[in-house]
Amino acid sequence: MTQVQQVVLDGAGGIVVAEAAVPAPGAGEVLIKVGATGICGTDVHLLTGHYAAGRYPLVPGHEFAGHIAGVGAGVVGLREGQLVAADPNLSCGTCRLCRMGAPNLCENARALGINLPGSCAEYVVAPAHVVIPLPETLDAATGALIEPLSCVLNAVGRAPGWQDTVMVVIGAGCIGLLATAVAGRLGAAEVHVVEPHAVRRDRALDLGARGAQEGVEALGLADSVDLVVDASGHQGAITAAIPLLRKRGRMIQMGVTHPETMIPVSSYTLYAKELTYLGANSCGTSFAPAAEMMVDLADQVRPLVTHTFALDDYAEAVAAMRAPDAVKVQIA
Repeated sequence: MTQVQQVVLDGAGGIVVAEAAVPAPGAGEVLIKVGATGICGTDVHLLTGHYAAGRYPLVPGHEFAGHIAGVGAGVVGLREGQLVAADPNLSCGTCRLCRMGAPNLCENARALGINLPGSCAEYVVAPAHVVIPLPETLDAATGALIEPLSCVLNAVGRAPGWQDTVMVVIGAGCIGLLATAVAGRLGAAEVHVVEPHAVRRDRALDLGARGAQEGVEALGLADSVDLVVDASGHQGAITAAIPLLRKRGRMIQMGVTHPETMIPVSSYTLYAKELTYLGANSCGTSFAPAAEMMVDLADQVRPLVTHTFALDDYAEAVAAMRAPDAVKVQIA
């Protein structure tokens, strides 16, 4: 086989499924036959060109797993046939933020599926140091959930201590539902979810949420919450959730908002309650821990893959993400 198929975006809404030569792994690289690739909101922004880091023409896809099809010179500890996942984020390791332990904020960041060829293709090449072997008890579809799980664990790292907390998760898409599952695993006392779509609220309850409501006010939890995780990026919900926080309460902003979105916060309340409002962006250093945790969470979270499409049907897959019952759409 000399030619393979791959999705190519032009940054103006155009999608082409094109043929290309099978990529060859260079020194220190691994060739992966892609088994499953998740589509997320970032991919939608890349499709329309509304993602500043995108470089076109672009092969998208950054949530993936598959089997090693070849290894380059100097690669050790990895072999053909292994099921693997890969952290798509490639940091320089030397800039100020990398030295601070924040490679997700690297000043020289590159990423598979963002400005390097990604996994919406039959094969993808990744540096060996970001490739993680997975046990054969997992499958590629579950392995492709490791990347969004790692984003949740990065949030845990930004605001540790979820045990015994009363939590609210805003948004029951893939990230919010994974956060619900992680909260249960880490021993949260109560997890309440806010989500407008009933089918997603039901999924949150299946993952252990104590309650799930259509709106923040319906929770009835004013001044009684330790931790809010926003996975929606919805200005109104975020604003309404701040009064839920009791003294020393924390809010983690994971949902992506429009760059000009402003959230009104009472500076006096921030002072009087000693509140913390912080962001959690991408994976950080959490990809390997997420791969380890996925072994135990797999049975719980595998049903989050609600729609699967062929590579040729990428446009239909993106459209399917708008459906209320869609949680994680994958290409496989």
